[in-house]
Amino acid sequence: MNHRDTTKVIQIGNVKIGGGHPIAIQSMTNTETTDVDATVRQIMTLQEAGCNIIRSTANTIEAADAFDVIKSRIDIPIVADIHFDYRLAIRAMEHGADKIRINPGNIGGKDNLQKVVAIAKSRNIPIRVGVNSGSLERELVERYGGVTAEGIVESALDKVRMIEQCDYDNIVISIKSSDVLMCVKAHELIAEQTAYPLHIGITEAGTVYRGNIKSSVGLGIILGQGIGDTIRVSLTSDPVEEIVTAKTILRTLGLRKDGIELVSCPTCGRTKIDLISLANKVEMMIQEYDHLNIKVAVMGCAVNGPGEAKEADLGIAGGDGEGLLFRNGKIVRKLPQDALLDALKDELDHWEST
Repeated sequence: MNHRDTTKVIQIGNVKIGGGHPIAIQSMTNTETTDVDATVRQIMTLQEAGCNIIRSTANTIEAADAFDVIKSRIDIPIVADIHFDYRLAIRAMEHGADKIRINPGNIGGKDNLQKVVAIAKSRNIPIRVGVNSGSLERELVERYGGVTAEGIVESALDKVRMIEQCDYDNIVISIKSSDVLMCVKAHELIAEQTAYPLHIGITEAGTVYRGNIKSSVGLGIILGQGIGDTIRVSLTSDPVEEIVTAKTILRTLGLRKDGIELVSCPTCGRTKIDLISLANKVEMMIQEYDHLNIKVAVMGCAVNGPGEAKEADLGIAGGDGEGLLFRNGKIVRKLPQDALLDALKDELDHWEST
């Protein structure tokens, strides 16, 4: 049985995670939280892209106070990201945060942690315990001879016990590393030792190109083993890119069924159409039809394209000055090259209406 099927169910606003519930996609705003209009606009854009839970920094009193206004204007749960200052955690919860992300080891001591947990308990607000390889305690680094998966797991479970000792178990665990294989091993280890839901990600993964590769490899291995209840792809880019990648990873693994799966062939000497441009345009277009559960193909060869993509529900294939529209491997009609995109859109509109 998958670890995610047996984890504790946690309620975050209107979203449930753990216990076999759908894997939730998360991202984080990069606006100034105090700029409520900009923050709300970004959250709504991310929600439209498929974000289920959003995290925003509560790095000042003013930012924490902004949570209630932001929350009143959005439809997805909002998590307050807290570093060091326990007062900001309390303030954010008092102003509507649906969850807080803290490191109990640097929140200002046991007494202050108890104050934070007391507020969380009174409002039934989950606490995400966040530990990453960069914040590993010196003692653990020395004991394990460096930063290791074992050290990360021990650190995280120590922080969990700190909250449990405050008589609270509404907890989500997050352990991250920029080292993909270390991150994979850490999740394998912690899944054997806890039933709390796990928020997974490869931290500081990098730019869209490198970050997508690292995240796809690492998260693919972790998710493929039945581990992970929520997911964030951390990219140095527009946060919308994080959502697109997360959805693609989940769909590729069969963990998410909604949305169009796009397949396209590599270019070759037979290609007589600007396939790269066409495929990119189709990729942008299908985002408008994210609730359709179909496969769409963009092929470069009108001779072999429909046959090679016969498992696709719908597709287009380029030729020399003309192209083909096909369904389920059968040619529907020939079209001029410049009419292929519009023809595909018409088909998607028809599919949507039926």
